[in-house]
Amino acid sequence: MYKARRCTRWEVHKNAQLFLDTSGEVQKFSCALADLSFAGAQVSLLERLPEDSLLKLNISLPQELDFSVEAWVSWHKYIKDFNVYGLYFSRLKDVDKEKISAFVRRHSMGQIRKQWWEGLNEEKGGTNMEDRRIFARFEAKFPLLFINLKENKESVGHTEDVSAKGIGVLVSDNIKVHTPLEMWMHIPDKMDPLYARGEVVWSKMVEPSLYRIGVNLEKADLVGMSRVMRVAKE
Repeated sequence: MYKARRCTRWEVHKNAQLFLDTSGEVQKFSCALADLSFAGAQVSLLERLPEDSLLKLNISLPQELDFSVEAWVSWHKYIKDFNVYGLYFSRLKDVDKEKISAFVRRHSMGQIRKQWWEGLNEEKGGTNMEDRRIFARFEAKFPLLFINLKENKESVGHTEDVSAKGIGVLVSDNIKVHTPLEMWMHIPDKMDPLYARGEVVWSKMVEPSLYRIGVNLEKADLVGMSRVMRVAKE
């Protein structure tokens, strides 16, 4: 039986107002809300948002939707004078989930039907909807020290790309899927190595004695991701 995803993202493409509460002082921004889910949203605005701390936000579409949320910036791009952000919702009250659900039912029935059929196709081997994940992946090449917890073996590698929930790594040894790893990423920002735990979810040979592996992280580390993004963009 097909089960609907908890965090389906709905296209919105509407002008909205964003209110940022910083220590009791509220800043108001005009923004464009591109898409929305219970897990996060994509917004674009002229102003910059803080990227290293928990944000207390209120997002409002006048006379259509108004909800409050605690969120982190999971990714940021600068496109044609606008700051485009992927927001990850760390806390969304049930009452605000109901508001979002009601908004979606009023305005997105066509999308609901499309998502339902795409979900059925996915069960049959179609496109995976999680490819539209909120955790954007960035190219980032940093030295990585890691321990294979199955074999208690220490090794080194290099990251190829990084997101808040996963890492692509080049290693000299083939590491089996489902192998748990402890990792220390050396980011050249004069801070301690970034520590993470994860599990190998895929592995493939790219040339003799060189493998590329995908590691799914146990926890989404958005603060650590901000360190990676700052250095990777330099």
